[in-house]
Amino acid sequence: MWSSSQSSNQQKQEQQQQALRTLGMTSAISHATPKSLDIQRTKELEEVLKPYNVFESDEELNHRMEILSKLNALVKEWIREASVKRNMPPNVAENVGGKIYTFGSYRLGVHHKRADIDALCVAPRHIDRCDYFTSFFDLLKQQEEVTDLRAVEEAFVPVIKMKFDGIEIDMLFARLALKEIPDTMDLKDDILLKNLDQKCVRSLNGCRVTDEILRLVPNIENFRLTLRAIKLWAKRHGIYSNALGYLGGVSWAMLVARTCQLYPNAVAATLVHKFFLVFSQWKWPQPVLLKQPDNVNLSYPVWDPRVNVADRYHLMPIITPAYPQQNSTFNVSLSTRTIMQEEFKQGLMITDGIMMGRATWDKLFEPPNFFSKYRHYLVLLACSATAEDQLEWCGLVESKIRHLIGNLERNQHITLAHVNPECFTDQETVVDSKHCAMWFIGLVFAKTENLNVDLTFDIQSFTNSVHRQAIQIKMLKDGMKIEARHVKRKQLSQYLSPSILKRERKTNVSSTNAPATPGSATPPAERKTKRLRNGASPSPSPPPTDVTPFIGSDISVPESIPCSAAKKRPADAQDEPSSKKIRIQDDGTPSGLQGEESPSNSIVVNCGEDSNSRFSLEDRDPQGSDGGGGNGDCDQPSLEGKGSVAEEEELLEDEEVGSRDSGGGSTNNNDGPSPAPPVPSSSSSSSSSSPALNKEESRGTLHEGYVCT
Repeated sequence: MWSSSQSSNQQKQEQQQQALRTLGMTSAISHATPKSLDIQRTKELEEVLKPYNVFESDEELNHRMEILSKLNALVKEWIREASVKRNMPPNVAENVGGKIYTFGSYRLGVHHKRADIDALCVAPRHIDRCDYFTSFFDLLKQQEEVTDLRAVEEAFVPVIKMKFDGIEIDMLFARLALKEIPDTMDLKDDILLKNLDQKCVRSLNGCRVTDEILRLVPNIENFRLTLRAIKLWAKRHGIYSNALGYLGGVSWAMLVARTCQLYPNAVAATLVHKFFLVFSQWKWPQPVLLKQPDNVNLSYPVWDPRVNVADRYHLMPIITPAYPQQNSTFNVSLSTRTIMQEEFKQGLMITDGIMMGRATWDKLFEPPNFFSKYRHYLVLLACSATAEDQLEWCGLVESKIRHLIGNLERNQHITLAHVNPECFTDQETVVDSKHCAMWFIGLVFAKTENLNVDLTFDIQSFTNSVHRQAIQIKMLKDGMKIEARHVKRKQLSQYLSPSILKRERKTNVSSTNAPATPGSATPPAERKTKRLRNGASPSPSPPPTDVTPFIGSDISVPESIPCSAAKKRPADAQDEPSSKKIRIQDDGTPSGLQGEESPSNSIVVNCGEDSNSRFSLEDRDPQGSDGGGGNGDCDQPSLEGKGSVAEEEELLEDEEVGSRDSGGGSTNNNDGPSPAPPVPSSSSSSSSSSPALNKEESRGTLHEGYVCT
């Protein structure tokens, strides 16, 4: 009797220790269990998500499993035949194995309806990658279920893309240094990476990272529902795109996983709220780490700002938990980080209201009013003659847009360049090409009177780089062209259908009852935009006298650019001859020039006091009116109205310090948060509180807070 009671007490103690185990770099902020209201909010969240098709039915899930089973059988058949061709005895070839692994959203269990499947084909050591892209590719061609089959062998991570029975599949390849690949093999062991080439290591990294994320969260079901909500929110708010400098799926998964580690017993509704609380105040560029980096001496490059100087320039590092550790947010720029920080703050305001019962979860998933947020836009057009050419051309152009954003950020007169990740098709009145895609970039200029900003150099350097890349990979074909045009908000109706603009208008009107935010457009601008959308012909109200637009015609890919043109940046208006700037009249014709006499390769924008409809110079400058160093109380996030959240914010600061110590190689092994070391007066706080770019920020010293030198 006594022994049984003793064993039950031991089990209770083990359960308590398991509940209190530390996941991540620091101890949890709160172990509080969910209240009845939290459970109710979670059920409401799940109901709101259903109309967005983020859940898949059992029938659709079984269909995916059947497809993967068929693919796995094809892989085994292909490896067996390839082994026999290499003079391997048939009885041995039967046992060499081979297997299909999944990763990404499907492996995490958060895929939506009609989502693709990321898969990895693992083969033994006697099967080469060239076999994969020849004999296995030919085997796939023979399958009647396979359509849209194409191989991208020269990619950074080589891949075969296809549709298998209606489901899109991206399949990678990795060859392990093993004689056999058993069905029970786990890719977690780091020794499997020994003696592999870089392409195989990169291919294996997706599966290893996904599996490690699932091992590092305290409750997988709560993690999955939270991640579904955050991914939907990110897509609806236009900040879900790794290629364009925002965050991709694995980065959002790691941020949600870190939130789950800090609140291990919380349910999904609470985790969504805490997600915005944590990352609206995160002091970037402090890295987000899910665990202590592994010390594996296999000579593969890992993210380490103590050793790699280039890693110190990363603005928003989120480090993958599996070896070799990499930064999954390499493409993030100053503009995209600023935009995401603003969205985190807005998300916190909305979820505060939801948890208090003042709003519903639908409010969180309302898209922002991008096309009424800015006064100036760049329209990037990529056109081709055929649909097949357009698919390749759009992929190349989209992969390079982040370089255009970087060029614009380096222009001293531009404080923000906001690219919308959605790709639009043009109206027939815009261009004559048969196939054309458009991306829109909102621009915020520094508040200056009578300033002409010449964007010719920034855009030409971008178009030239795309042109050179297309020539190098032998993609450039007749009819492929790229153009960039400057348009004002009132001219967007020439490029976008009324349904898109009305959707933006409806979103803006529905948010008028909410508190005013820095991103809301002014009512006069909305009224002018509405007149244009409705097709009204009256002339728009004239701009202020000190604001006159100067733009040239469109930039297209030139055949060649003189070296002198590529070296010169004519940025300042006072340095440019007045004859090079053409005034655009109300009817769209240049003053003093007719037709083809207008310049064909310049874009000059005049920026006055009304050139920014979203951000002000005071918001951008953290120094304030006293001319100080920007270290006053005004730079800190306000805790007013947060109540008990203030205590959690103090813990968040400790959590960031723990992350900083680990990223810098600290030998402190305590589980709890470490005391904060002295931090120099950097721009971390100003960048988190400022909605526009801080051009004073020195990118070379971003990681001084945690890099040991």
